[in-house]
Order: sequence, then C-alpha cells, then structure tokens
Amino acid sequence: MTALLLVPPLAALLVGAGAATRASALLTRLSGVLVSAVLLATGTALLAHRGPVPTLGGDLLRADPLSALMLAIVGAVGLTATWAGLAPRRAADEPRAADEPRAASRAERRYAALVALFLGAMAIAVTTDNLGVLWVAVEATTIATAFLVGHRGGPRALEAAWKYVVLGSVGIAIALLGTVLLYAASRSAGGATLSWTRLVSGELPLDHGLVRVAVGLAVLGFATKAGLAPMHSWLPDAHSQAPAPVSGLMSGVLLAVAFYAILRVRAIADVVLGPGLVRGLLLAAGLGSLAVAAALILRQRDHKRMLAYSSIEHMGVLAVGAAVGGPIALAAVLLHLIGHGLAKASLFVVAGRVLAAEGTTTIADVRGLLARRPDLAVPLVVGMTALLGFPPFALFFSEVAIVLAGWRAGLGWAMGLTVALLLVVVAGLVRATASMVLGPAHDEERAASGPTPAAGHGSDRGPMTPLVLALSVTAVIGFVAVPVGDVLVRAAAALGLA
Repeated sequence: MTALLLVPPLAALLVGAGAATRASALLTRLSGVLVSAVLLATGTALLAHRGPVPTLGGDLLRADPLSALMLAIVGAVGLTATWAGLAPRRAADEPRAADEPRAASRAERRYAALVALFLGAMAIAVTTDNLGVLWVAVEATTIATAFLVGHRGGPRALEAAWKYVVLGSVGIAIALLGTVLLYAASRSAGGATLSWTRLVSGELPLDHGLVRVAVGLAVLGFATKAGLAPMHSWLPDAHSQAPAPVSGLMSGVLLAVAFYAILRVRAIADVVLGPGLVRGLLLAAGLGSLAVAAALILRQRDHKRMLAYSSIEHMGVLAVGAAVGGPIALAAVLLHLIGHGLAKASLFVVAGRVLAAEGTTTIADVRGLLARRPDLAVPLVVGMTALLGFPPFALFFSEVAIVLAGWRAGLGWAMGLTVALLLVVVAGLVRATASMVLGPAHDEERAASGPTPAAGHGSDRGPMTPLVLALSVTAVIGFVAVPVGDVLVRAAAALGLA
C-alpha cells in the first residue's frame, strides 16, 4: 500500500514529460485524462485501505483518510474537466493524408504538460505530511496555472495571468512566512519539524505567541490561493480568461487543495491555542466572501465571471463550515468540496462550449438556448441546479448540515446571515441562467442562421458522458450513507477538530 503513494506523482511526471517531448497527438490529447484517472484510482484504493496509515520517507508522504479523500476528489474533478473538455476528434484533427498521423503542436504539448504538472503537484500537496512540502506543491501550481491562464494569448488573458502571478505570489509568500515561523516554534521547543502529525500531537511545548502569528500568516496566505475575501480579486479574471477545462480545474481542485491546507493549519492551532483564533478568521473570511459574491453576482454580465464569483461564494460556505467545527460540520465541508468540484467543473466546460457556439460570454447576448441548443441548455440547467444546492444534489445536504451545526454551536446570527446571502446568490444565478436558457433568441436572423463559433475557443461540442457521470454523482452521493458517510466521518476525524 505504501507504494501507491508514489504512483500519482510518477504518473504525472511520466505523462507530462511524454506530452512535452513527443509530438504524439493522442498522448497530448489524453494526458490530462490519464493522470486524473490514475489519481482517482489511487485515491479510491487508499480510501478502501483499513490498515495502518501508509507512510513513505518519514514525514514526506502520508495518506490518512482525509488525504486519500482529497486525492480522490482531485482525480474525480480533474477527470471531469479534462475528459469533458476534449474536443471532438474531427475538430482536433487538421487536414492531412489518410496515412499521416497528426503531430501535436508545441502549444498543445505545453498545455498538456502543464496540466499534468498541475495535477501532480496537487496530488503531492494532499498526500504529504510535511507543511513545507505542501507549500512547495501549492507554489508549483502557481507556475503551472499562470501559463495555463494565459494559454490563449491576447491582452486580457495576459493581464489575468500577471494579476494571478502577482497576487498569488504575495499570498503564497505570506504562507511561507507562516510556515517558517511554525518551524521556528517547533525548533525552539526542541523538536524541529514541519510534520503536521507531530505538531498536532501536543508533545511539543510550542510558544503560543509565535504560533499565533504563524497560524495567522499561514491562514491568510492559503486563503489567498483559496479565493477567500478580501484576497479574492485575482480569481474572477483568471477563471474567466483561462480555457474552460483549466477554469474547472482551478475552481474545483486548486481552491479545494488550498482550503485543505487551511484545515491542516487549523488543526495545529486548535491543539496549541484553542479554536478561537482560526474560528474567528474563518468566520470573517467566510461571511465576507458570501457578501462579496452576493453583491457582484447580482450585477454580473459575463457568464464565466459569474461562475468565478460563485466559486468565491462556495469557498465562503466552506470557511463558515470549518469555523463551526465538529464532526457534522467538517463532514459536511468535505461533502461540499465533492459536490462543488464536480458541479463547477461541469459548468465551466459547458460555459466553454457556450462561448465557442455563441461567440460571447455576455449573458445578455445569449438567448433561447433550450430551443436552439438543448445539448448546451440541459447540462447548464442541471449543473446550475446542483450548484445552487437544490435537492437531491449534494450541496443541499452539505449546506443544510453546516447551517444546523452552526445553529447548535451558538452561531445562529452567523447562520442567519449565511442563509440570507445564499438566497441573494440563488436569485442572481437563477435570473442569469433563465435569461440564457428560456429567453427569446437575440434576433430572428441569428436564430435562423444558427450560432456563430468563436475562433480560438475550441469546439461547442464534446463528450457528454463525463458531464452525466459528474452530475449524477452529485445527485446521489448525499443519499449514500455507506460507504460515503463512513468515508466522510473518517476523513473529518483525521483532522481531530472537535
């Protein structure tokens, strides 16, 4: 079982190197799908393991139930985004002789290698026991995603990439300072380590003042990568300008892993300082994120930016749930990570297809999709229903569980504000989606002639199977008590937050 810990990074390295150095169109096309499938299979195998926690290299790699669940989430969301983001073969193939295989372009190879690097770094981040290695892995994603955000070129994409690099680097630098101070605290206590299992064991007499500063900086830094307010300003630009599968990966994987880092830091803070410090930080960031998302979604005119602000909203829900703490709220947070990742990856892929079909992401310019393009309208409506937390989808159960747990924990005022802000978000998203799907065509001539593809934005068609699978999982997972409920409880227990 220990050998499984090496499979995800090795698979990402080999596939990424192969895609970068070989001009094979097939390998380039399927590289993200292959790596994601390996991550999902490995995470599932580790979840099924009931023996001792697999470890490798001391505190280098370790897969407790939480790490295994996060690895499976990374694989599932990655598989949804990369598989659904595949263009039809006829669209991907250039004209050529019948016996001549198409060679992948340099841009295609670079894109495939960066996606593999991104997924491999995320796999290391969730399976390491060392906070320093976790920081390095999260920083590696900054490099990969910066190039991916600007992959299509153009002034807006480049501006978004630079904005992401600058703000993301500032955030990760703050997290590095917090990590260094945690190491200094452990060193002064006579046991220099960044192993989070040792730091949460309570065996080291860590200096409370130093840990308080370190935890505050680490939470602030990782919150920037997670897109929590007020450190969220990079997110709408990056998500709106990146290729659709990359937007799905960033929203469903990058934000989730950054939030996972916050949960690990909170576990250390609770043991050393008690729950008050990080609970206050997370509650403020969560409610602030919900308020920012609610205010901006109502006035949003761009479809992809609207989905990006929805990601800020859901990160706010996760922060509120983590602030509540306790086994019920934490299990709900993990269920929310699953539901949000699958739904948002699906919706970003659909948004990319809408852009390719309509030539725009402006909400007011897209009308009558249900009548003209039901292949786009149906997954858009189903995905938005899942994202809004309507039953029977997973986000309904997770949000209800978080609110009830918070009410029982004496945070009734915060839960009331959370529900009110969520209702505002629902109103904004429903209004925008209904206008795109149910509204009349923009004009009779456009309706008669059909959609105008947007050059350079891929195909408006692609595999429907991954979308159906992802949205079906979000629809049924909330009802599956065994083994899903057991997995969530074990993963929440691995944090040790009561």
